[in-house]
Amino acid sequence: MSPPRRLLAPEPGWTSFTDVVVVGSGVAGLTAALRIDALLARTAGPDGVRPSVTVVTKDDLSAGSTTWAQGGIAAALGPGDSPQEHLDDTLEAGAGLCDVAAVRALVTEGPDRVRELVALGTRFDQSPVGELLLTREGGHHRDRIAHAGGDATGREIQRALVAAVRAAPTIEVVEHALAVDLLLADGSGGVPAVAGVTLHVMGEGQRDGVGALHCRAVVLASGGLGQLFAATTNPPVATGDGTALAYRAGATIRDLEFVQFHPTVMWLGEDSRGQQPLISEAVRGEGAVLLDHEGRRVTEGVHPMGDLAPRDVVAKAINRRMRETGQPHVWLDATAFGARRWEERFPTILTSARSHGVDPVTDLIPVVPACHYASGGVATDLDGQTDVPGLFACGEVACSGVHGANRLASNSLLEGLVFGHRIASRLAADLPPRRTPGPDPRVAGLAHRDRLGEVQQTMTAYAGVLRSAAGLHRARADLAAMWDSGDAAPGTRHWETSNLVTVGQLLVDAALRREETRGSHWREDFPEADDASWCCHVDARAGADGPQQSLSPLGPTDEEVR
Repeated sequence: MSPPRRLLAPEPGWTSFTDVVVVGSGVAGLTAALRIDALLARTAGPDGVRPSVTVVTKDDLSAGSTTWAQGGIAAALGPGDSPQEHLDDTLEAGAGLCDVAAVRALVTEGPDRVRELVALGTRFDQSPVGELLLTREGGHHRDRIAHAGGDATGREIQRALVAAVRAAPTIEVVEHALAVDLLLADGSGGVPAVAGVTLHVMGEGQRDGVGALHCRAVVLASGGLGQLFAATTNPPVATGDGTALAYRAGATIRDLEFVQFHPTVMWLGEDSRGQQPLISEAVRGEGAVLLDHEGRRVTEGVHPMGDLAPRDVVAKAINRRMRETGQPHVWLDATAFGARRWEERFPTILTSARSHGVDPVTDLIPVVPACHYASGGVATDLDGQTDVPGLFACGEVACSGVHGANRLASNSLLEGLVFGHRIASRLAADLPPRRTPGPDPRVAGLAHRDRLGEVQQTMTAYAGVLRSAAGLHRARADLAAMWDSGDAAPGTRHWETSNLVTVGQLLVDAALRREETRGSHWREDFPEADDASWCCHVDARAGADGPQQSLSPLGPTDEEVR
């Protein structure tokens, strides 16, 4: 693999200045922006001038994956629960690859972060006496999932965060802006450091088209890579932009082979593509069961937790049953709920299913696994810092170490809260100096937007739930050929396709390197699970001839951090 080191783009037509740029407007990005803004307000100089924060989002402020999160947010908030039990469940789901200190930070700081969301105005579902209603999802041994609107948790959290950002007069918001590439300068020892970011802004008056936003730090919170596959739960904006941008700037990309396929996504037919309707894990948490076409339980005898086993276990069980029976899907049976329970607890899913001709009150729901979440991403430390000075990352774009080989259900929203908060504390204590961008010697290139379907077809066929060396080598060759841009001119769709090709190549290379089956990485030619010799991270950094791969040890334990 030898992809371009930067995207082909016009020279910036405008220049602006700020101190911190947050790329992305989901739970991670907006949490980071609000907390950074609050902490930097205390660092105003003698002249009263305070550092500034700018949020850049590819669509409008409410778009992105957070809005689509149905199940809820996990935290040890219930009676009898504890951060230690939450940690134990997270480590079990992560299949030996979680960084313990990162998980410890997640579960111990998480409850306070959720309480802060409530104080911000988030309306979680409550009992008649005002206690949080908690439910259970796969991999959790206790009821610890707080939810809102029954199954509209992400939408409610997004509403509260957007309202808070809109009300903050010192946070600038730039909507409909794609982050194209980082502006780099020489840091200490000649290591490239962040000096800003190039943006393509659509419809912002004087800041229209490609321009340069100079800053002291960039926080990537740009979400995932779901559009890399033909069927996904991710919205159309999830094109791996942040991961590709960070890779081109020299950041380490870690464990990208671990892509979680959600077990229960509504099957709409063989030819359905793009974002598919998610059937929350909370439906199984409330008692729904998975059945094959003969009425047999799909997960019986597979795992002690049955249908509430970790997602990778359930997804693999479904795929095995589909292969055995030759059927294109299995069934989710929640007919025992009755109409009232469906309407009160899962109104969003009920409406969505009915819009596709299935009434879950009386009908079985056809479901299949589909691409859902990237557990790997841009490698960070416990404060969200990458190995590029001035570049931070949090949320799905990051690999903080909390998810390991398979994310525990409903830990993603919590990760965005906790690590967005941690990045803010780090920047308030040590805001990087302003740097002047230098010349960019990196080779530029582009993949044509018309290649998008080929990218998705290739990744789904050879790098999806089930992988092998032969298929991955085929994917590698197919993706390498997609850099022939033809008559492509710089523009959003070409840039997005280029980012997906880059991320696809990195994922395929990582999947080839990890010769074992672990968590959400399933190699049929290496079926033995959890090989102890592979208790390590697979890393990649940009080199002159493509990515330079290496294996790195797991992060320090919480005892070593202390």
